[in-house]
Amino acid sequence: MNAFKGTGVALVTPFLEDQQVDFPSLERLINHVIAGGVDYLVALGTTGESATLTSSEKAKVLKACVEYNKGRVPLMLGLGGNATQKLIDEIEQTDFYGVAGILSVSPYYNKPTQEGIIAHYRALADASPVPLVLYNIPGRTMSNMTAATTLALSHHPNIVGIKEASGNLEQCMQIAASMPKDFLLLSGDDLLTKPIQSIGGTGVISVLANAIPSSFKTLIEGNESSSLQAAYSILKLNGLMYEEGNPVGIKNLLLHQGVIQTDQVRLPLLRASQGLSEKIRLATPQ
Repeated sequence: MNAFKGTGVALVTPFLEDQQVDFPSLERLINHVIAGGVDYLVALGTTGESATLTSSEKAKVLKACVEYNKGRVPLMLGLGGNATQKLIDEIEQTDFYGVAGILSVSPYYNKPTQEGIIAHYRALADASPVPLVLYNIPGRTMSNMTAATTLALSHHPNIVGIKEASGNLEQCMQIAASMPKDFLLLSGDDLLTKPIQSIGGTGVISVLANAIPSSFKTLIEGNESSSLQAAYSILKLNGLMYEEGNPVGIKNLLLHQGVIQTDQVRLPLLRASQGLSEKIRLATPQ
C-alpha cells in the first residue's frame, strides 16, 4: 500500500464565524498541503471534528475533498465509532468515489476486550470496499490496542496498516518486529515520527502537516542531518497544538498563516484563547 507511505495530513474542517463549513478555506488548505509535498490526505478524522459534523455535512465535506484534490494524491476517509453494525451500515451508504482507504479509530467509551476489538475490525474490513487502516489512540478511547491485537489483525487481507498513537515505543517495536513486510506502521504522534521511522515505521498521519507540510516531507525523506533538524523544529509548536485540545491549536496556527479565514471550532471545544494564540503566533515559522 504505497498510497499511504510518507506524510499523510489529518485535515481540519474549516468553519465560518457562523460555524458553517468554510469550503473556500478547505480548498485553499488542500492546495497548500499538496503544494507542500504531502503524500496523501485524511478527511473527516478526529482533527476534522467529525464528531460534531452531521451526516449531511460529512458527505458534503468528503465530496468537496475529492473535488478539490483532483486525484493529485490518495485520499483516506476517517470512519470510526463504537457501534460496529452502525459503522457497517455507514460503509454501505458511503460513496467511495475518489477514496483510497478508510482510517478507523478503535472503539471508544464501551472499552471492549482485545477479542472484541479484533472482531470489530474484522467485520469492518470484510464490509469495506477499500483498504482499512487501524487507529490506536488510547488517550481518546481509554482502550489500548495491544501489539498482539494489531498483529492478529495485520493478516486480514483488507487491513493494511495502523496509525499508532499510543506513545508507547516498546509497543511500536513489538508491532514492527513481527508485522507482515507490507503492513504499514504509521506514527499518530508528530513528535514520534522520527523514532517510529527508525524502527520500521513507514510515515505519519500528521496534525502539524496542515500548516508545515514541507517540514514533514524533509523529516521523512531528507538525509539524516536535515531529517533531524526538521524533527527538532516542530518541538516548540507541537505542544501548543494540544494545550487547549485538538484541532484548536492547529486551526489557530492556520489562521496566523492566512490559510483559513477563522479558527472557529464547534462546542464543546472553544477557539484558542488570546494567550495561546499569542504563543502560537510567536512560534510560527516565518
